[in-house]
Amino acid sequence: MPLGPGSIALIVLVALLIFGPKKLPELGRAAGNTLREFKHATKGLADDDDDDSKNKSKQNSSADK
Repeated sequence: MPLGPGSIALIVLVALLIFGPKKLPELGRAAGNTLREFKHATKGLADDDDDDSKNKSKQNSSADK
């Protein structure tokens, strides 16, 4: 279910009412930092998986010799 402009405006309005205009930028920064850290961590896991598969293929090819 895609979010239309009306839905986004309603979410922002409710957030303003709940948290207040002074707290919203701080919450946005915290959410952005959290997403950045999550992306960094998942990229590191994917890189580790790639390294593991490369090491296993090298070990298998050297064992065949």
